[in-house]
Amino acid sequence: MSLVTTTEMFKKAMEEKFAIGAFNVNNMEIIQGIVDAAAAENSPVILQASSSAIKYARINYLMKLVEAATSEYPNIPIAIHLDHGPDFETCKLCIDNGFTSVMIDGSKYDFEENIALTKKVVDYAHSKGVVVEAELGKLAGIEDDVNVSDSDAMYTDPEQAEQFVKATGCDSLAIAIGTSHGAYKFKGEAKLRFDILKEVKSRIPNTPIVLHGASTVIPELVEMCNKFGGNIPGAKGVPDEMLHEASISGVSKINVDTDLRLAMTAGIRKVFTEEPNAFDPRKYLTPARELIKNTVQHKIKDVFCSSNKA
Repeated sequence: MSLVTTTEMFKKAMEEKFAIGAFNVNNMEIIQGIVDAAAAENSPVILQASSSAIKYARINYLMKLVEAATSEYPNIPIAIHLDHGPDFETCKLCIDNGFTSVMIDGSKYDFEENIALTKKVVDYAHSKGVVVEAELGKLAGIEDDVNVSDSDAMYTDPEQAEQFVKATGCDSLAIAIGTSHGAYKFKGEAKLRFDILKEVKSRIPNTPIVLHGASTVIPELVEMCNKFGGNIPGAKGVPDEMLHEASISGVSKINVDTDLRLAMTAGIRKVFTEEPNAFDPRKYLTPARELIKNTVQHKIKDVFCSSNKA
């Protein structure tokens, strides 16, 4: 199977009430860990890259790695998606280089500007057979080039969501219901506004809903990082139980980035601490890749319920 768009994935996810994991990629080991997990669980999967990940990995290298993944696992539906596209030019670059899905993030603009920018991307993408995710509402936190303060964060307005989808023709919509980017998502107890999700779904029942900033910040991985010389105090994410509820309550795509970073870093730190004489990259990247696989498999099987949905 070659790369697919998310259209059929999301149709099935909405009909059967599960979510598809969208996992951020930066290099070969991360891609291998993700697709190995998806294949083990017979699950569809979305590989996604931010603009800064594309700058780091270089788009030609990235696409060849993704192409290798589809060749190795021809029976697993795999999409390649631009995460948080900052402008039309970045979206066009990805569309022209074979991405099957792009996100245009106009959430930093006012409502009318967001609509205009999103529609421009939608018109170009659809002419090339590529689907578009848009965002309405602002998530707090920091991830790559996205940086929104708590005071600037805002929940998605369900009425605006309905107007926005009609005006832009976007294929899926990322909404803000209380998640945030990075490893420090909550100061107090985690809380998601499922009432907003429910109303948004009632207004746009045929539009797949996306949840950003949805890493669990898995305590065992944080603990492992800190045990082997890391310094990540007080990190807190979205509990698996809440993400599971979201996945059966109308969210079709759930983004995961921080948990993969923690898994890779924990695996590498462990080797460096226990075997300070190790200098072969294969020695420390192999266990890191395995931890990524385990993390993704857990998400697919226990949280998103997409096992055996390929």
